[in-house]
Amino acid sequence: MTWIRFALVVMFCAAPPAWSVIETYQFDAPELEQRYYMLSQELRCPKCQNQNIADSNAPISQDLRKLLHQQLQAGASDEEILDYMVARYGEFVRYRPRFGGVSLLLWAAPALLLLTGMVIMLLVLRSRKGAGGESAALEPDERARLDQLLEKAEQDS
Repeated sequence: MTWIRFALVVMFCAAPPAWSVIETYQFDAPELEQRYYMLSQELRCPKCQNQNIADSNAPISQDLRKLLHQQLQAGASDEEILDYMVARYGEFVRYRPRFGGVSLLLWAAPALLLLTGMVIMLLVLRSRKGAGGESAALEPDERARLDQLLEKAEQDS
């Protein structure tokens, strides 16, 4: 039984390096390699959705890393590369989407919903206050009848 535990420990210790992504791309300049790693962290895997292309082993991520390398070697700027990826895969491919268009609605929606809720709450409270104030005012004959009932209740107790 002890040797099985030992084998399991060795297997689990050796397995994580096998899961990692190993890139073998050659770059003409260290700046290009640095830009490659920065952009590969910025781009999301379209299949995995919660991993960037640097960490994903999905075939689409491998293709995107290869395409990223080719575009960097061809002299494309970071903005050109990101624009190409967004045009092809949508704004979702970026971990930090641009502020504008549909993403503007997503950023503003919580504040708009909160503001709408506060306005509705104020309107409801005002309408209840108005309704409560009107019903609390008694006519003189109703006031007299209430006073009689209260006096009778005091005498009975």
